[in-house]
Amino acid sequence: MPPASIYTVSQVTAYIKSLFAEDLLLADVWLSGEVSGFTQASSGHCYFTLKDGGAVLKAVIWRTQAARMVLPRNGDQVLAHGYISVYEQGGTYQLYVNHLEPAGVGRLWLEFERLKARLEAEGLFDEARKRPIPERPARVGVATSPTAAALRDILRTLAARFPLVDVILASTPVQGDAAPAGIVAALDALNRWSAEREPLDAIIVARGGGSIEELWAFNDERVARAIATSAVPVISGVGHETDFTIADFAADVRAPTPTAAAAVATPDARELVARVAGLATAARGGMTNRLAAARMGVENLTRRLTRLSPALRLAGDRQRVDDLSRRASLAMAHRLTSIRARLGGQRLQLSALDPARVLARGYAIVSKPDATVVSSTTQVAAGDPLRVRVADGAFDAQVV
Repeated sequence: MPPASIYTVSQVTAYIKSLFAEDLLLADVWLSGEVSGFTQASSGHCYFTLKDGGAVLKAVIWRTQAARMVLPRNGDQVLAHGYISVYEQGGTYQLYVNHLEPAGVGRLWLEFERLKARLEAEGLFDEARKRPIPERPARVGVATSPTAAALRDILRTLAARFPLVDVILASTPVQGDAAPAGIVAALDALNRWSAEREPLDAIIVARGGGSIEELWAFNDERVARAIATSAVPVISGVGHETDFTIADFAADVRAPTPTAAAAVATPDARELVARVAGLATAARGGMTNRLAAARMGVENLTRRLTRLSPALRLAGDRQRVDDLSRRASLAMAHRLTSIRARLGGQRLQLSALDPARVLARGYAIVSKPDATVVSSTTQVAAGDPLRVRVADGAFDAQVV
């Protein structure tokens, strides 16, 4: 008799896969082992096995994950993180890797992730609390080792980009057990300098590249809190571009290297010079345009003033005055001529009526002693004295 329930291989395999998926341990697991049989397909996916003295486990890294990793070589001891699931077509289970690193740093990495998660939950990394870096700082503090190459890189970059900036160094060890306390003390000293002596615009916390153990001081909780509570904005420039520390998340700005931190802290003087030159050109152009417009306005006003100028009216009035003067002169001359002619006629008339001329024709003027002219015989009587005036003189007479 066949059994009541018969399952296909696919059904059983799917069931087993579901068991793997429901297991919390297998869903998030760290494994250590030796890499063996590592190959990368043309698709970019990587396949290998992890083995130790007692067992072998197949592993796969998808192309997108592999692009972000330093891929191992056969024989490397590694620490791999991912999840374990069933590959149904092959009927095998395998580790799907999303993080891979050399063995020995796994403990530090776990500590890093735990501290990062705790501080992030506190809000220590919130973007809202991060402050901008001033565009043109007058003074920058640097917390690093005085003998480190990182300091030389920072000073060289600052001198090349923005030589006007002053640099205040707070020396501290950047590696080893004493480094966290030293970094905290350096940050405290720079903040006191800024508050009590000369204001700082930014603080650079820097160290060159190294292994995770060498950079571990910048994953210390004390350093993270000192950076977060700094009154002066902090720029972290720790390690190389691919290195991330807790200090990077706590800082106001993360720079991938110490050199990049110096570039973040200051503007490029050449860009400022170019910007000033551009502004000067724009200002000259604007002023030239304004002057041209003003000149045109003045010319228009000048033409209007010329048209409305009293000088033109005065010139016209002068011409009219000259015309009136000539007309008055002509009129006056004509009137004088008429008057002279009339006077000449009247003079002739008067000359004709002149008594002297009448006397010259033989007439005489007879008058009484009181100068009364005798024009009638009734005015005199016999014996009255008279005065007779003729053309060439006068004589006395008596009426008889």
